[in-house]
Amino acid sequence: MTGSAPHALVTGCSSGIGRALAQELLGEGWQVTGLSRRRPDLPGRFTWIPADLADTAQLRTVVADVGPLQAVVHAAGFQRAQPLGRLEDGALREMLAVHVEAASTLVDALCGRITEGGRIVLIGSRTATGAAGKSQYAATKAALVGMARSWAMELTTRRITVNVVAPGPTDTPMLHDPGRAAVPPAVPPLGELVDPRDVAALTAFLLGPHGRSITGQVLTVCGGASL
Repeated sequence: MTGSAPHALVTGCSSGIGRALAQELLGEGWQVTGLSRRRPDLPGRFTWIPADLADTAQLRTVVADVGPLQAVVHAAGFQRAQPLGRLEDGALREMLAVHVEAASTLVDALCGRITEGGRIVLIGSRTATGAAGKSQYAATKAALVGMARSWAMELTTRRITVNVVAPGPTDTPMLHDPGRAAVPPAVPPLGELVDPRDVAALTAFLLGPHGRSITGQVLTVCGGASL
């Protein structure tokens, strides 16, 4: 990725991992187009497009004027957590819309504008392998793995890599969302919550020149929670 500043589209850029990634990329000289409901205060070559990722019907129109891209990162997400027997009606549908359908719609709309050798990263979750009390959330994040690996196979001829970055308990506003209060987060064995900047740095690595040989993979950042 040489020449003019590379261009990345990042969803969920107003807070958490999405914001940390936008800051990381802007600091590295990228041009960033961000999609979120709230406008973030970010410096540098940043363009904000207001978008509700749950309203997938309007996403193709929202990104219609976005130019050529070197990277697409879908970081928007939220969690609703309840144990079996107390699952919330509609919660699965809402999470599927933001995590899975939004990713599918956006990447489908933008894949023709991703330059050869570009990157796609979906922010998943360590819980995709299963977590008590989080079955619906886990299901939506597991779906991202199947999509990413399928896209990775389809896009090898254009040398576009597709990967999932799967954080464990991360110190973001989502961790304190009342919608997940039934299953409080546990501090990982390394003794502290994952810093969203660490997730952003790994994602930025995948977007950079040394990420060119990594595709179809799930990279877990969990502070030892998987041990």
